[in-house]
Amino acid sequence: MTATALPGALAGVGPRTRTTATHCPYCSLQCGITMTAGDRPATLQPADFPTNRGGLCSKGWSATELLDHPERLTRPLVRAVPGDRTSPLVESTWDDALDRLVAAIERTQARYGRDAVGCFGGGGLTNEQAYQFGKFARVALRTSRIDYNGRFCMSSAASAANRAFGLDRGMPFPLSDIAAADVVVLVGANPADTMPPAMQYLDAGRVRGAQHVVVDPRRTATARSAALHLQPLPGTDLALANGLLHIALAEGLVDEEYVAARTTGFDEVEAGVAAYWPDRVERLTGVPVADQRRTVFALARAERAIVLTARGAEQHRSGTDTAQAWINLALALGLPGREGSGWATVTGQGNGQGGREHGQKADQLPGYRSITDPAARAHVAAVWRVEPDSIPGPGRSAFELLDGLGTDGGVRTLLVLASNVAVSAPDARRVVSRLGDLDFLAVSDFFLSETAELADVVLPSAMWAEEDGTMTNVEGRVIRRRRALDPPAGVRDDLHLLAELAARLGAGHLFSDDPETVFEELRRASAGGSADYSGISYRRIDEEQGVFWPCPAPADGGRPHPGTPRLFGERFATPDGRARFLRVEHVEAHEQPDAEYPYVLTTGRVLAQYQSGTQTRRARSLQLLAPLPRAELHPDLARRHGIGPDDVVELATRRGRARFSAHLTEDIRPDVVFAPFHWGGASAANALTDADALDPTSRMPAFKVCAVAVTRVAGPVERLPAPDAATQPAPRPHEPATAPTPRPPSRRRTPRVKSTPRFLQGVYAITGEGLDKPGPVDPALRYTVPNGASAQALYFRGGNSTDSLVYALLLRDGVPMRWFPIGAKGDVHVPLRVVEDLPGGTLVELHAAAPAGVTGELVVDLGLVEV
Repeated sequence: MTATALPGALAGVGPRTRTTATHCPYCSLQCGITMTAGDRPATLQPADFPTNRGGLCSKGWSATELLDHPERLTRPLVRAVPGDRTSPLVESTWDDALDRLVAAIERTQARYGRDAVGCFGGGGLTNEQAYQFGKFARVALRTSRIDYNGRFCMSSAASAANRAFGLDRGMPFPLSDIAAADVVVLVGANPADTMPPAMQYLDAGRVRGAQHVVVDPRRTATARSAALHLQPLPGTDLALANGLLHIALAEGLVDEEYVAARTTGFDEVEAGVAAYWPDRVERLTGVPVADQRRTVFALARAERAIVLTARGAEQHRSGTDTAQAWINLALALGLPGREGSGWATVTGQGNGQGGREHGQKADQLPGYRSITDPAARAHVAAVWRVEPDSIPGPGRSAFELLDGLGTDGGVRTLLVLASNVAVSAPDARRVVSRLGDLDFLAVSDFFLSETAELADVVLPSAMWAEEDGTMTNVEGRVIRRRRALDPPAGVRDDLHLLAELAARLGAGHLFSDDPETVFEELRRASAGGSADYSGISYRRIDEEQGVFWPCPAPADGGRPHPGTPRLFGERFATPDGRARFLRVEHVEAHEQPDAEYPYVLTTGRVLAQYQSGTQTRRARSLQLLAPLPRAELHPDLARRHGIGPDDVVELATRRGRARFSAHLTEDIRPDVVFAPFHWGGASAANALTDADALDPTSRMPAFKVCAVAVTRVAGPVERLPAPDAATQPAPRPHEPATAPTPRPPSRRRTPRVKSTPRFLQGVYAITGEGLDKPGPVDPALRYTVPNGASAQALYFRGGNSTDSLVYALLLRDGVPMRWFPIGAKGDVHVPLRVVEDLPGGTLVELHAAAPAGVTGELVVDLGLVEV
């Protein structure tokens, strides 16, 4: 299909040019732009599109730099010696490259079975490409082994939304609602750096007097402009959300009428959050009680209030439950479905929303249908013109697919589109090792990415400005990506690639390489599904500046459906129309800091880079903004290790080592280190991240928290040296995947949590043996936490009748926890908000010490609560 072009202009006898309305290739905001192209290079300008309204960030402005980059791939690459990945990659023909790939597919499936061939996609593919990739896997390859990098991005929030609302559309309202909200709470989101044009909506709200609360362990650019910044320890956002709901219940702020009319499951959640009293939550998270209360009261009293979560809250072993905890809070306050209010998640990748709706996920068919639903299989099979029984069942999630590469029962031949897993996957050195175990790897990309460097065949792909299709943005608005110029000679788009491969595998009659034809089929396949696109057409998108799904096709002769900018106004997408509360519990991070790895590592994005950096690291203008990857360290942490500004530091975890330039800032917690994940090689942050504890529902790895050590390596340099290869730990060997099971609560509780106060108190005679010789005072000052229960120390009060300094000592299982000095004839009162939970079986004791020969009386009162 030809592009829809804005009026072009002829300039004298020079080249003919045309201006095309399309969209930025990067984040889910999908900013509208206009491209002017004739002879290369092309130029662009931001457009007055409803999402960006004339705004554009540095990444968007630089996007055309890459279309003619000297490193752009324009011909297929193959190994000089087939099967030998130590031989160089050399240019070849499309026929040779595809012949090698098809031969590998057929050879692998003949020897190991259909599931020995796998596919791995990306959130940057158009809807048409994502749909066709899923269909290609299940129809042409007949394999269940397909997943995509969005599993590492949106899966936890998607799982929580499906559980709670019956539908996953990341933002169930337009961006404009954010500008009209009186209170916005952003949890683990930093749009000032990740999608700067979206900040205009927050800015407009602040001009109106709106209050914004940012929950982030870093004082980011977004946090600096907020009215309140909550700075929790990474991995404790769930505890914080439960604590805020505890306060809402205690203060009578819950919208009881809404809860009764529009939800189910509240009683169980109410019982669960009883254990998250404010002092405990402060101890778990580091967020002061006063700030907790201020946040809850602001949300509850606002006429329009919105809670937004993003990757900082969701990329955890309990990411689904964390998103659910914030949904529970929003439901309790009556926000979802209320005009101008609600809960939403901020989608990350350009087509992160559409990419998860139409079949790239291991357990999914187009229209957000479940692959295990017989009716869904029958509907999609009819559209695909195949038998329902021929469609494979669910496959493995992204990391489980990658971790099983080259093993018995795992994928042996892999086709990767639009993804650089050697940089973006967790425990990346382990993933690189698995890629090396493959019999055959084929990668389609614009550049020779770190993943493509490992391949047997590399296929050059058309870039964003050279292809037609649709994308679905952060709001659920389906938009048009329009072809503004032709790709370089010898370059094909991924839709053409998949159609050609299908033809070579004997299924070409079922596939098209025309984007609009594929979209028309996608419409039919999605009809009646949760993500129903059947009423959307290219014409409507062009005329209406995008259409919000769900948008079902009208009945014969009926009026066209207008699309659905706002969801849940009257009912939720559950069978009974009610939203679901679900009780969730805080669990500690899989890795806790210890003597060897004493800090917490968290990762994220920076303003001038995007995703794995395959594109943005090659943009000259962006390189000037961010020439080196920089790890953020608090000055106190840096001082402890002799680290100065811009020094080279090595971050080490149990999985690997990576080096960064040190950025010293008080904007980060003293116990946390931040590293950007856009680089590979010597500075691969994902060589450090933890993949050993996946979310039991979404299968999300724990990108956002693991234990880390920090070492100074050298002073400032222009190019970071690689860590010593001899110090890198060996990648973990493959372990067969086990079926995911929901994680039980961290401790047993009755349906209604009851708390019992316990006290170690009294007046006791004391005879000193020396301040360095504490000892037991009385057997009464001992307490064993009952099995099956948990306890916390809340406070200590003490009095001293002697003329000398004495002290009391709190011990846990014989190990000192806290010292309480009490001055001569003095007293002391110490709130205990920083002492850990005491599980069942723990022995708690109070000892005391006084100078040798000193006698007198000691008054003690240790208050605990047992739950």
